[in-house]
Amino acid sequence: MKILSLNVGLPREVSWQGKLVTTGIFKGPVKGPVMLRTLNLDGDRQADLTVHGGMSKAVYAYPSEHYAYWRTQLPGLDLPWGMFGENFTIEGLLEEAVYIGDRLGVGAAEVMVTEPRMPCFKLGIKFGRADIIKRFLASRRTGFYFAVVREGLVGAGDSVNLIGREQADISVADITRLYSFERDDVKALRRAIEVDALPQSWKGYFQHQLEKQMS
Repeated sequence: MKILSLNVGLPREVSWQGKLVTTGIFKGPVKGPVMLRTLNLDGDRQADLTVHGGMSKAVYAYPSEHYAYWRTQLPGLDLPWGMFGENFTIEGLLEEAVYIGDRLGVGAAEVMVTEPRMPCFKLGIKFGRADIIKRFLASRRTGFYFAVVREGLVGAGDSVNLIGREQADISVADITRLYSFERDDVKALRRAIEVDALPQSWKGYFQHQLEKQMS
């Protein structure tokens, strides 16, 4: 397991459907180690902090293995590392095998898996097509966010190692499944709510889903 590409970018203004939009989704590879801090990597920022960034979404990782799928789905479109706005293009970690709360050593830093990425309209801006949002979610190839447990230098080529797994109850893929595909899985909803590392916003959403099923 390792980082194939480390990608950063600062917010920029772009025109989308007749409006100017500020977005930080345009990220590109950088050479050399970069300091990973509590809220983001040096040289990287998020535009709308109400939905992006923060303690639980300091870093976004996307599996490199998914790029082959998207090249078949979007023929002719250039898909360089960082195309999905990820900070880490990562190899060897997939949503089904990554659990909420997993702690990973990355370079000199330590991170914790918190949640999958839910796409917003800015992914459509990056790809130049609004349908990518539904296709991204339907593919279940969401990638995942990290909270930073220990700051440190990270870079392309760094290995990624599992340090600890406190609760092997709910994977990243499970969260996406419960959100979009199997909202009536009462047993899994209850397990998700009990996962300590899952952000409160997700717990509240699943609690509401559970109450709907029980009413």
